[in-house]
Amino acid sequence: MKIAVASDHAGFERKKTIVSWLKDIGHDPVDLGPPNAESCDYPKYAYAVARSVRGGSAERGVLVCGSGIGMSMAANRLTGVRA
Repeated sequence: MKIAVASDHAGFERKKTIVSWLKDIGHDPVDLGPPNAESCDYPKYAYAVARSVRGGSAERGVLVCGSGIGMSMAANRLTGVRA
């Protein structure tokens, strides 16, 4: 299964672990960022995952953030997406 994955800066290390685990169990994860643990504009990454799932280029999406809600609030702004 193709799975889009992204995080905010606080979830960066956990995102790397999730991407590795998804590969290990046979999925095709697509890491949409951020590229490092520096402070970032997290909605940009949440939108990327949401657009991938909504557009069909990924079957599922995983959002990882420090608060547990910021990324989902951003993704939920896109019509047809529920995070």
